[in-house]
This record gives sequence, structure tokens and C-alpha cells, in this order.
Amino acid sequence: MRTLARRLLLPCLTTLALTATACSSPTHTGSADQPKNPAASASAAAGDGRLDVASAPEGSAAPTAVARARAGQGRPEKSSLKVASYDKASGRAVISAAPQEHTGAPNPVAVDDVIASAPAPGAPDGLLAKVTEVVGKTDRGIEVKTAPTTLASVLKEDKADGKVPVDPASVTVEPLMKGVTFSWAKGQGARFGPKGAELPLGSLRLDVNAAVDTAEGAPVSAGASVSGFVQLAPKVEFAYDGTPGGGAGPHSAFLGMSGDWSSQWELKGRAAASTGAPKRIPFATLRSAPVIQVGPVPVVVNLSLTCYVQVEADGRVTLDVQQDVKGDFRVGGGYTAGKGWAPVSTSAVKSSPVKAGVTAAGRVKGALGAEASVGLYGAVGVSADFAPYLRGEADAKAAASTDGKASVSGAWALYGGFDLSGQLHLQLSLFGTPVFERRIPLGSLNREWPLANGAVAR
Repeated sequence: MRTLARRLLLPCLTTLALTATACSSPTHTGSADQPKNPAASASAAAGDGRLDVASAPEGSAAPTAVARARAGQGRPEKSSLKVASYDKASGRAVISAAPQEHTGAPNPVAVDDVIASAPAPGAPDGLLAKVTEVVGKTDRGIEVKTAPTTLASVLKEDKADGKVPVDPASVTVEPLMKGVTFSWAKGQGARFGPKGAELPLGSLRLDVNAAVDTAEGAPVSAGASVSGFVQLAPKVEFAYDGTPGGGAGPHSAFLGMSGDWSSQWELKGRAAASTGAPKRIPFATLRSAPVIQVGPVPVVVNLSLTCYVQVEADGRVTLDVQQDVKGDFRVGGGYTAGKGWAPVSTSAVKSSPVKAGVTAAGRVKGALGAEASVGLYGAVGVSADFAPYLRGEADAKAAASTDGKASVSGAWALYGGFDLSGQLHLQLSLFGTPVFERRIPLGSLNREWPLANGAVAR
């Protein structure tokens, strides 16, 4: 690591960034050998203060301890220290060092050191903290007291900007109903699940086949159900531009999630009438805590995604609707000094020809969506709700398809669309930016387009 031209005057200020090897195992693993990610760069590009952003190495190549900024230099560099244990209630941590660091050397940890750790014993979401007191030596290492701190205290005036794909094999899945299966595909032929062989590399997929509440009095033949899949390839977006001179916070920052989305689903039967809010049926929750390497500093990003089916109906329409949706999305929060945090939400979605049969008068709307959140070190920073949907209206009986073939009696209309909403949370202050007093809404982004419609006299 290069030495800053202007050395800091605080002789005891050092920075540690530590990566423990005690990460939890994913829920699902394939039979094929897991490929190792390329090792992330642990140094800045020469001379420009720019840090690489990449996936942290896996397995035996995983870093065990990185990023010590020696006294007076201010920039993180490699070390062999790691977090042996951490107690959140007291803020106490034990820092262990390689044997060679114990022989005749002073304590490897000092007051004002900063710990940026990947998941470790007692810190499943990683750790970002400043050392406030060195308690003493134990049989496991040096015990210290810590207090929360920010990424600005680690990255200082460096710059970093990158997108990191989420390893689908690292995702844990909690099915919330019967009839849910999970698949993924990654490099070098590693695949999992019944649809793994069909997926593009880097993608994960959830298939669902479940019953929906049927309208009271509907015939047996009109029993309601939903089936289909959600497929996506999420990426973490991280950016940081430190204030020149190492000010109190960054000049700019960004945290978000983006990716490609596709879904294919079928809603059949006569769904029960909605009372109050539309009926939302979550069918699976996905979680991941990828560690991204920002130069030598491990940054723990926590992701959560709850997939759901939502049905809004008047209980009078019997339908058989199929829809294919493809597109992308990007949600997050961006910060600029002097302007504060601002939401970012974009999406481009296209719907393929929809085949539908609608019987009787009434209205129905069905969505196959996801509630997502992204944050740092266990704290939620951005939450979003992305819901492609199909909406139908009919006043008699209609059977139609958007390929031009139709047989109808009465009036009918079909619409495709999507809703995207969400909010920024206080925890984005982990970047070292000012705390805002309330959650900032992303705003509601809605797009709708006609799929098919017509009217025929009786």
C-alpha cells in the first residue's frame, strides 16, 4: 500500500480489518465441487487512492486478517489479526494474532484502532467497531473494549466503486409454504435443484405451486391456485468517494442492489374476494450475507428477499391467466455532501404475450413480487418492493390472447404492469454520513400497459 504524502499526526491511530473463517454454511450445496472465486485485490491502484471492489475469496483462499493502517500512515494494509470472539452486549472482543506477532512485540491492538471484520464468532453479521480500551492478554488473544464506528474511519479519503454478483450458492432459503423448490447455477458446472441445469450461470430460481383461497360458493372446478417461478441474478452495488484530506465523512457514497428478473406464472380459478388490503401470500424468504472486498477491507452486506403472490379480486371472476415477465431493477440510496441522501429506483420490464380466459363480470389483479432489503453489518439500509402484475376487467365472458386470436362476448381488458416502492433507513449513516431524522421513501414507480381488449355486441 502506498504511504499518504500527508502523514497523520495521531501516532496511535491504526486500522485493522479482519476476516474470520467461521462463516455459516449455506443451506443448500450441490454435489459438484464448489469453484473458488478469484482472489480480490488487497491493494489500491497505484497512486490514485482507488480501491478494487470484488467478491471476497472463498475456502482456503479466504483472507483471515487484513488491513492494518500502521501509526501515522492512515491507509489499511494486510495483517494476520482476526476476531476470535465478540460479545455484542458488552462490546468486548478478543483479537488473536499469528504466533510470530506475540514474540517480544507490543500489543498488536491499540486504542483508536478500527476493526472491520467479516462474520466471526459472536458477530454473524460482521463487525465494524473502534477500540476504546485494551483490557489485556488472554489465552485466546488480546481482549479489548469497542464502540460502533463508520466506514469513513476505515476508508478515509480512498475511492471505491463496483458491482459484485451475489453467489447463488451462498443463499439460504426458508420456504413459507408447501410446494416451493429452489435452484441455482454458478460457474464451472456447479448447480443445485431440479431446475439448476436450465439456469444461466449466476442465477437463482424459486418455483411455487400452491392453492389460493377460493371464493365462497364457487364450484369445485373453479378452485383457485397459483404456479410458476421467479428467477433473478442479484448484484450488490457499492461506491465510496472519501473527502480529500480525510474529512469526517465521504464526499459521496452509494449502496444498492440491482439485477435481472424474470418470472413465469399462472393464476387460475375464482379467487376469494379481497377485504381491505389485497391478500399477500409470501412463499419463501432468501437471505445472504456476502462479503465484498473493498481493497483489503471486508465489507459485510446483508441481503433479504421475500417472494410473494398477491391477489386482489372481487370473488366473481373465474380466470385462467398466464404471463411471462422479463426485465431489470435497481434500488438504492446515493449520498452527496451538501445534498444528503437521495433514493434511486429504476426498472424496465417487458411482458410477453399473455393468454387468458375470463368468465363473468368483475375485476382481478395478480402479482408475483418480492420484498427486498440491503444493508451493512446487519443493519438495513434500503428496502424495496418490486411487483410485476397483471390486471383484468370483464363485464361478461371473454377468451383472448395477445397474439391476435380472440373469442369474446361482452367487454374485456387486460393490462400488464409493475409497482416499485421502498425507503431509505437511518442505518445508512454507517458510511459516516449525517443521520437523517426520518426514513426517506423511494417513491412509488408504476408502469402499466394494455395487453389486450375488445368489445363485441351480444
